[in-house]
Amino acid sequence: MNAARSRTRTALVGSVAAGSVLLLSGTAFAHVTVQPEGAAAKGGYAVVDFKVPNERDNAKTVKVEVNLPADHPLASVMPQPVPGWNVEVTKSKLDKPLTVHGKQINEAVTKVTWSGGTIEAGQFQKFPLSIGSLPSDTDQLVFKALQTYDNNEVVRWIQEPQQGAAEPANPAPTLKLSAAAAGHGGAAPAADKDAAAAKPEASSSDTDTTARVLGAVGIAVGVAGVAFGVFAGRRRSA
Repeated sequence: MNAARSRTRTALVGSVAAGSVLLLSGTAFAHVTVQPEGAAAKGGYAVVDFKVPNERDNAKTVKVEVNLPADHPLASVMPQPVPGWNVEVTKSKLDKPLTVHGKQINEAVTKVTWSGGTIEAGQFQKFPLSIGSLPSDTDQLVFKALQTYDNNEVVRWIQEPQQGAAEPANPAPTLKLSAAAAGHGGAAPAADKDAAAAKPEASSSDTDTTARVLGAVGIAVGVAGVAFGVFAGRRRSA
């Protein structure tokens, strides 16, 4: 009897421990994150989604603020409309102007704020931004975010991840950048593309011309054969 009770208690403790691990793991992974739609290549442009989960069972998320990296200002930042949400884009003067396509830019977007909507418990919302051009002198961009609930609680996702260290409790959304795309230096010249495109057309044209010539020769031979047959028949009759 005692052995059976001991096994029951052991199983119960194990179940509680496993449930606690799963619960804590679910909470740990429910962070505000940023992911690109496709590639986020150095020197290019990208559409990125800020994914905001609601971590509270008794409150709704009502505002999201994303601060853009000041050490790598972005010349172009455009939000995509999110149904039910208002968006505000904040620009600030740059300490060091940017040069884009030969033009000097003295200010850039430093913060984007979404408000007016709600994220219910157990749900998440994506907030897309088109950004660029992405810097070529870093492997990642860190965006610090603030998440506000309708009970006035503010969660600050601002802790920057450190190489080789454990993930912080409130990590800032971090965008990993890939190597520069081929279009930024490895693309084939336009003249070569045109020549390559023209080759199949020329081949097709030559084939078509040859077919027409052979067809005409065949018709001529057929007509000559018919004429010869008629002439031979007349000679026999004579």
